[in-house]
Amino acid sequence: MKPSDAREFFRKTFGADPDAIGSAPGRVNLIGEHTDYNGGQVLPIAIDRRTYVAIRARPEASASKIVSSLESTVAEFDVENIAASGNWWDYITGVCSALTAEGVRLPQFEAVVQSDVPTGSGLSSSAALELSAAITLAQIADEPIDLKKMALLAWRVETQFVGVACGVMDQFASALCRDGHALHLWCDTLETEHVAMSEAVLIFDTASPRSLRASEFNKRRAECEEALLLLRASNPALANLAEADPEMIRRAHLPATLEKRALHVAQENRRVEAVVQQLKRSHTLRGELLYESHESLRDKYECSTPELDWFVEQARKKRGITGARLTGAGWGGCAIAVGAREALDALAHEITPAYEQQFHHKPRSWLTSASRGASIEATTK
Repeated sequence: MKPSDAREFFRKTFGADPDAIGSAPGRVNLIGEHTDYNGGQVLPIAIDRRTYVAIRARPEASASKIVSSLESTVAEFDVENIAASGNWWDYITGVCSALTAEGVRLPQFEAVVQSDVPTGSGLSSSAALELSAAITLAQIADEPIDLKKMALLAWRVETQFVGVACGVMDQFASALCRDGHALHLWCDTLETEHVAMSEAVLIFDTASPRSLRASEFNKRRAECEEALLLLRASNPALANLAEADPEMIRRAHLPATLEKRALHVAQENRRVEAVVQQLKRSHTLRGELLYESHESLRDKYECSTPELDWFVEQARKKRGITGARLTGAGWGGCAIAVGAREALDALAHEITPAYEQQFHHKPRSWLTSASRGASIEATTK
């Protein structure tokens, strides 16, 4: 998908050219799952699938209008009187509300959305939509675009306006990633560094839809918060759960479920550090750490599925594959594998028929590499 596709869709929809086109990518997390909202470290890359938003200011209009190539319902609303609707356009109207709250004067506008980021698969289609909308709206409002500030604004939209209690990783990855690099993010301090990443990644979409609001995501977050409170009883200086030492957790004799959740977070945080050091040495991943991560997500965090486990086991059997794991929050969605590009391509083709026969879902898969973050693609100003 290209900016010209969004321009042509806008012309067909509204009979004119847009004032600006912005885009932002989906992301895949290499390692560091469920550490972000626990103050830990994560290591995502932007993928080469993007969401494009094309906008034209219509200050004389009485309402704004958004059309998506993926949705049948057209959004109409007043930028000066926004309320959550529970519909797909909340990700954009929430951005409008957040920008207005920061003093940005937005005109009424017409917009189209085009995307090839899969929805419901754990690849952060919502963050891609939020960021592409945020930077394009800022552009037509003649506001400077600070990508880190935009990432935080989009995160507030996701958590406060839409109501998904996620961490900051998705929005930071969509905003800040660079070509050929993974983004090492400390979620407690929001410090970042770009780490060279040369390997290809196979993303395998199990096509088993899931919604974070309908899953046990919020329950896991509450369990982590409870575990942190109990650990602070004997370790009052503990800043966050990811900072806890695994031995500290074991000594605390937490309830069994809370101990499993806390151990996953603490150990996963250390796996991120180990992968980053390996990338700095060789630009390649230590695949065994990906398998360890998946096993922990399956057994300690209990957020895997039979489909995700099946893919990881198939990848483990394939020569040339160095590691695999579920990615995203889990409870469906996607898994990744790393290794030789030829082996990854062969894996995708070989396992698809067997997967369909066993699970009665038609999976999607593609090879990707570390790609760029959000950017303005075209403007008339």
